[in-house]
Amino acid sequence: MTSFIDLDVFVRTVDGGSFSEAARALDITPAAASIAVKRLEQRLGVRLLVRSTRSLRLTEEGRRYLDSARLALGALAEGEQAIREKHQGLSGVLQISAPSDFGRNLLLGWLDEFKLQHPHIQLQLLINDRQADLFREPVDIALRFGQLADSSLVALPILPQHRRLICASPAYLQRYGAPQTPAELAQHGILIYQPSGRRQAEWRLWRGDECIEVPLNGHYFTDDGEVARRWALAGHGIVRKSAIDVVADIHAGRLVQLLPEWQSDAVPISLVCPHRSQVSERVRLLQRFLQQRCQGWMEHHLA
Repeated sequence: MTSFIDLDVFVRTVDGGSFSEAARALDITPAAASIAVKRLEQRLGVRLLVRSTRSLRLTEEGRRYLDSARLALGALAEGEQAIREKHQGLSGVLQISAPSDFGRNLLLGWLDEFKLQHPHIQLQLLINDRQADLFREPVDIALRFGQLADSSLVALPILPQHRRLICASPAYLQRYGAPQTPAELAQHGILIYQPSGRRQAEWRLWRGDECIEVPLNGHYFTDDGEVARRWALAGHGIVRKSAIDVVADIHAGRLVQLLPEWQSDAVPISLVCPHRSQVSERVRLLQRFLQQRCQGWMEHHLA
């Protein structure tokens, strides 16, 4: 069987133009390099190199065999890299965009765990409720809530059945009472979250097949999800927030869920990237990691 060492010597001899260059690159003697190529020629039964006192040149057989040798060495290098990555963890850069509330209060801590598991991966995190332009900004993947408006993007599911919850602080409810029907929301101060500056005019709520659109009346407006949650905790009004952002507050009694029999439209959580070719093993690792953390977080606080 042909030795990969002999193949390496042959390719390096051709690339360097001499046995001495190949020997220097591989930390062997020129004589050992010459013997390796002779051993390869004997196995193949052909001359690969024409030698003279001043130069080397490829024979026709050597020229054809060189391509195969390069392919074989390339395949070996890829296999060795895969083994190293499996053993040591993947390397490279993950550029991630995430919404403000989730990004600061959950993702930031979870990424510390992810980095401990995969120390060779570099993380770049952009936190902003404005949706990043994946085609123009230095972002590989974005963590998005809701259905994708752009069908050309690739979505990797994190929490497919995720929804928003309506809630308020105990202090607010003690002062103003709790709405018993969606219509009564019009009598309350609503904390209006308007990402990207888009004014939200109503909430659409479902109970079975029944659907109602509730007009919003508010004095607090923000394009930052974390600000909306903090206003709710401070007792400034009623908020509708992504469940994953408020389940811990509800579980601890800092917020109270309202109208639990009425559901908002689904807002699935996904990792999004522009092209299928960008779904690297690094991205898959992060997807699986976030699936586990998000599901565990929800199950713990809804138990």
